[in-house]
Amino acid sequence: MTDLTEKAMTTRRRVLGDAHVNRAEAAKTPFDAPFQALITDAAWGHVWSRDTIPLRERSMLTIALLAGLGNDHELAMHIRATRNTGATQSDVMEALLHVAIYAGVPRANHAISIAKDVFAAMAQEDTL
Repeated sequence: MTDLTEKAMTTRRRVLGDAHVNRAEAAKTPFDAPFQALITDAAWGHVWSRDTIPLRERSMLTIALLAGLGNDHELAMHIRATRNTGATQSDVMEALLHVAIYAGVPRANHAISIAKDVFAAMAQEDTL
């Protein structure tokens, strides 16, 4: 494992949590291993591991971009990750208000629906 990959995996685990990363690693196959290596090093090593902005703000940017592009699965994953990044429900709403203006109301409306579902599931998990 390279220093970059090690740093990337540390950041990935910090943001997404050990359980998520362990599941993703267990699901990796020889077919998708090159892709997984690429996104681990590029996203988690080169981008998420930078110290120029805090995880909270990086989380909000990522949520806004994923919502604006309609990447629902990744959006839900990053909304769940707010538990680890420090972004609050209010922060997510602010990001999605920007999505409404700059990427379109339908995208924001759909993202808000996803966020509500994810936050409700997280609250339910907290009561168990």
